[in-house]
Amino acid sequence: MFLTISTTGSPRRPATDLGFLLHKHPGKAQAFSTSYGTAHVFYPEASAERCTAALLLEVDPVALVRRGRGKGRGGAPDAALAQYVNDRPYAASSLLAVALSSVFGSALRGVCAALPERAGERLPLRIEIPALPARGGADLVRALFGPLGWTSVDAEPVALDERFPHWGASRYVRLVLEGDLRLADALRHLYVLLPVLDDAKHYWVSPDEVDKLLRAGEGWLAGHPEHALITSRYLSRRRGLTRQAMERLELVRLAEADDLDVEDVDNAVDDAPDTEDRPVPLAEQRCAAILAALRASGATRVLDLGCGEGRLVQALLKDVRFTDIVGVDVSVRALTVAARRLRLERMGERQAGRVRLLQGSLTYTDKRLTGYDAAVLSEVIEHVDLERLPALEYAVFGSARPATVIVTTPNVEYNVRWETLPAGHVRHGDHRFEWTRAEFRTWARSVGERHGYGVEFVSVGPDDPEVGPPTQMAVFTAATTTKEEKAA
Repeated sequence: MFLTISTTGSPRRPATDLGFLLHKHPGKAQAFSTSYGTAHVFYPEASAERCTAALLLEVDPVALVRRGRGKGRGGAPDAALAQYVNDRPYAASSLLAVALSSVFGSALRGVCAALPERAGERLPLRIEIPALPARGGADLVRALFGPLGWTSVDAEPVALDERFPHWGASRYVRLVLEGDLRLADALRHLYVLLPVLDDAKHYWVSPDEVDKLLRAGEGWLAGHPEHALITSRYLSRRRGLTRQAMERLELVRLAEADDLDVEDVDNAVDDAPDTEDRPVPLAEQRCAAILAALRASGATRVLDLGCGEGRLVQALLKDVRFTDIVGVDVSVRALTVAARRLRLERMGERQAGRVRLLQGSLTYTDKRLTGYDAAVLSEVIEHVDLERLPALEYAVFGSARPATVIVTTPNVEYNVRWETLPAGHVRHGDHRFEWTRAEFRTWARSVGERHGYGVEFVSVGPDDPEVGPPTQMAVFTAATTTKEEKAA
């Protein structure tokens, strides 16, 4: 998966300023770990007259399957094989869009402390993507990029096989964009339109995707002739999310027509009586529920077991009451991403003294994890094979034995409420199981009885009267720990 960004310049305004704008030095080849592989940034050419930055994304097909949204278990053998043998490593898609956001995040936001005036200028840009899926053909590619200020949109269909021209063209095009645009605008166009043209996303589309779309589409999406198609495809045709995004885009369009301030638009969205309240993403609701339970327990020293990319650790660091925070994960890649998210290398000494990231397996006892007030297993147990769950249970409740243990896991009964999740399928391809509310409560109570913990259950997310909440949470409290001991 490959993309190049080129610009030209002069001795007074050298093309190598592109390195400042992208926050990547032209003299270095750099590699960045992503959830689905490794992104490489390098410069095939870098002079005052012409500079080209290249982004090469090496996709790990195994990581893609493990982290992809749930496809269920079983099914036809060819369907299982298709998870590993496909065009994801080669054709631009939402994978490349996410890599752009991760690797060139500051450039995407138009931020450049070194050359702030250049970040706001139009540059002579040439962007090339050798293989771009185009569901809708070259005409749709031109219809999407043409109204955005590009002087040239060259979408050349790629032949199925050059040796057999009579077979015709494939669904891929070689895309070359040329024009004078701000670099941030060009990157935002790609961030939105790459997954739109592929008409697929490699991750679960949650309500916060609406905010992402509107941020990246600020200034151009509301007035785009194909804004309805772009919105629907970007949000994976989820009707509720598409309707919400279209209503907000209409408010933006009206505000632009009436020359209103952006703050007025935000207030209009918040106060509009005929639109639904924007839902808080489930991940945020889950994090808030966990933090509330930790605060109620009086814990100050907390373990995040299976911390992944460090989202909960990041939230814990924002609350000064948590003085000792340890994130544990079996994946070195995830810990690397977590360290980058937390900016550990830039942390002050006092803040850095509050947090540690440890590599370790949760199915083995670990002396490093003893002596803590609380432990969190957020969306972890469903990734463990059922036959190994007793080992995790003993390692946490029997060996580490914190005073409080918080466990969250999906409620499989709620899956029927997800519009894009096929019936009978789990939410994530790596889930070994998903429990009903009765199954989860039976397991939690038996764990509490075996290890001397009381347990309370909390609903996370909208509590549907028929199928319950999307996430179920159990808060375990060691029976030998009194309120006085917690306070002490």
